[in-house]
Amino acid sequence: MSFVPEFNALPLEALCRRANSADAAQVAQVLSRGAAGLDDFACLISPAGADFLETLCQQSQSLTRQRFGKVIRFFAPLYLSNECINNCKYCGFSRDNPILRVTLSADEIYREAVCLRDTGFRSVLLVAGEHPRFVSNGYLARCVEVLRPIIPGISLEVGPMETGEYAPLAAAGADGLVVYQETYDRGVYSEMHTAGPKRDFDWRLETPERAYAAGFRRIGIGALLGLSDWRREALALAAHARYLLKHCWKAHLTISFPRLRPAAGEFKPLSGIADRELVQLIAAFRLLLPDVGLVLSTRESARLRDGLIPLGITMVSAGSHTEPGGYTGAGHENVHRTHRGRIVSEESHSGRAPTGRTAATGQFDIADERSALEMAALIRKLGYEPVWKDWDRAFAGV
Repeated sequence: MSFVPEFNALPLEALCRRANSADAAQVAQVLSRGAAGLDDFACLISPAGADFLETLCQQSQSLTRQRFGKVIRFFAPLYLSNECINNCKYCGFSRDNPILRVTLSADEIYREAVCLRDTGFRSVLLVAGEHPRFVSNGYLARCVEVLRPIIPGISLEVGPMETGEYAPLAAAGADGLVVYQETYDRGVYSEMHTAGPKRDFDWRLETPERAYAAGFRRIGIGALLGLSDWRREALALAAHARYLLKHCWKAHLTISFPRLRPAAGEFKPLSGIADRELVQLIAAFRLLLPDVGLVLSTRESARLRDGLIPLGITMVSAGSHTEPGGYTGAGHENVHRTHRGRIVSEESHSGRAPTGRTAATGQFDIADERSALEMAALIRKLGYEPVWKDWDRAFAGV
């Protein structure tokens, strides 16, 4: 069994109709008794639900404080490589983009991690484009082993693998796996992914279950908002989350809400979701799934992030870079330009800082450029406590 048959049987069209046609009385009823299922969730994200945004946010804030307290977990993305064999129209790492590419060595990744540790981070998300070398030669396992002594919380956002390929990574010390379906619309998915293994929709959809079977204790999912109608994506994402909570119940689940950002290739979003609608969406997810972690990255502006933190968010990134070597300049001397997977030029640079040197191309432009310390100060000002590390392997008996 997997989520694929359940997804195929999901009455998504009927749910979308409810999400677009629910009236004020139906929304009020859900708010009075709580969101029990996808029909209720559809009401909360409806246009009529937007008229109840203040009440929705109040209930979301109350539930979040009840279940999570007044704390915000911190993490940082650490990009290992921007090389990729997939062609995804919306992604800056797409193999057809003639960008500056680099893959960091284990020693260079350690330098990046030391910089993040010295800033305060104890939780990192290792990110890389999809490339066979990351699986075939033990590269990822080596990266995890190098970082484990200094970073207690290591999660991965890399190309989907078999359970047997995930198991050594969990054994090496990785405890989390993040995988966005990108879009739950099969037609749009096929249009966006024109080459590479990522074209397989079902294979990607089953990824969280394979990671869970391999021993990962944190699972993160999400949809990339801007590829299809946001209400449709939200309903499918909610159904996926409910399935994982039932079938992967030993893992902690998080949901992210990434919106498309400018990137190499200059892809234009196919659909939109306004700031107010994003607030409505996040609050509705909290009411439906009160114990799930909700993540907000530096894709969003400082102003919006400041407003959302008290309303249901439990985890944020800060001071982020989306290019390999972004924190220390590591690997910049090995930057090369590729087009359609082929090196077309190469440059060599000296020095230790990224300033004034050719840097690898990032996956997308960030919107909130505040440092981690500035973000921590803001969170304290809001009456919350920034948490850099919230668990230790000693408590897990590992």
